[in-house]
Amino acid sequence: MLKTLHLFEHLIFAKFMKTLIHRTFLIAITFFCLTATAQTVTLDYHFNRETHKTKSGEIARFHYIWEEHDQNSFFILGNIFKKEGFNLKSLETAPTSVNLKGSDVYIIVDPDKPKENPKPNYILAEDVKNISAWVKQGGVLVMFTNDSANVELSHFNKLANVFGMHFNDDMQNKVIDDKHFEDGTIVVQNNPIFKTAKKIFMKDVCAIATTGNAKPILKNAAGATIIAYATHGKGHVVSISDPWLYDEYVNGRLPKELGVENDKAAYDLVVWLKKLTGK
Repeated sequence: MLKTLHLFEHLIFAKFMKTLIHRTFLIAITFFCLTATAQTVTLDYHFNRETHKTKSGEIARFHYIWEEHDQNSFFILGNIFKKEGFNLKSLETAPTSVNLKGSDVYIIVDPDKPKENPKPNYILAEDVKNISAWVKQGGVLVMFTNDSANVELSHFNKLANVFGMHFNDDMQNKVIDDKHFEDGTIVVQNNPIFKTAKKIFMKDVCAIATTGNAKPILKNAAGATIIAYATHGKGHVVSISDPWLYDEYVNGRLPKELGVENDKAAYDLVVWLKKLTGK
């Protein structure tokens, strides 16, 4: 009887261990699959490196960064990326083949002029070489510019020109004050990026000239290209005329009666970029 009981206990234990090992294996495989397919979006903190003095007197970074939850940040956009399975990363130094490795999407926003940073990090020939090589291998580059008064265009255009794009020294969608928000709106129809957003707001922007492989993706009412797209080797390049999707214009500051859907546009853009990564 005792021998039979021990045998029964042994069988129960063996079955338990088999089940435990099986479940552990499934968890490990699931974790591996999730981590293996997760995309990484890297936001440049080198060419755009604005600082200000905080209330405590410390010098801190601000303007178009992931971390801060204020009007000038990409906090909301970052959360959309995370909901779509992206890991958020920032790059404090000039891009190289080493520090871009592992990034699926690389975003450069509004490179500094001397008025924004006394010692700006300009986009140099070596940077253009490294970024274009990374794109050619399958990376997705997103360039958010600005109107010429608020962005360093001459060096930024050296990068854009590689992909058949050029940021013009002009002003589109000029909005003189909050009573004229409508002047910054664009109606969206049958667009490859914006599947849910029907009307967006993008004010005080520059036009984008396109040649060769680069094509307009979105134009304003005046016919100026506001968003352009190109392929480069195995990769993709998207240029957008304004930083645009920072918190001030995604979190509801715009009047509801205007009917703009920048929140939906942010989601649409992230989903489209995810598709471009091929993961």
